[in-house]
Amino acid sequence: MSTTILIIDDDEKLNKLLAEFLADFGFHTLSASHPQNGLKILKHKSPDLVILDVMLPGMDGFEVCKTIRQNSSVPIIMLTARGELMDKVVGLELGADDYLPKPFEPRELVARIHSVLRRAKKINAARPQSFGPLEIDFAKRMVKLEAENVELTTNEFAALALLTRTPGKVFTRDEILQELR
Repeated sequence: MSTTILIIDDDEKLNKLLAEFLADFGFHTLSASHPQNGLKILKHKSPDLVILDVMLPGMDGFEVCKTIRQNSSVPIIMLTARGELMDKVVGLELGADDYLPKPFEPRELVARIHSVLRRAKKINAARPQSFGPLEIDFAKRMVKLEAENVELTTNEFAALALLTRTPGKVFTRDEILQELR
């Protein structure tokens, strides 16, 4: 299953170039040239990572980052033509996972995407997550429903993990079976 990346950048040419380049590495991309559209896509499509430009119309990338962090822990890589140290510090303090000044080598961006996704996967796997009365500890492969242990087979746990790690995404039967193999 491919990783979905949301690109929020007002430069539509860059969005298109990034989407084409990232597709060559197996990533599925969504893009928005306005921050409000990007936030709507984030809410409804649940991407695995966000590439966020700092200089955006109406709401700068720092404000968008702060807004995302109110409701989501999705990994964020900030891009900007402003490469000053203070901008990097502010971006990282607001919750960005990485910061890459423009111009950049596309291959470096891909390496940073892989790095950020690896870190996010380790962090998310290490902590139990709650889904209403359901609690899943991915590291220990334990499930509790209303504080009661639930015994699951390996395939049942894998299917539950797949569905809970990508909320809002609809899977076909074939996609689920492929993940379980």
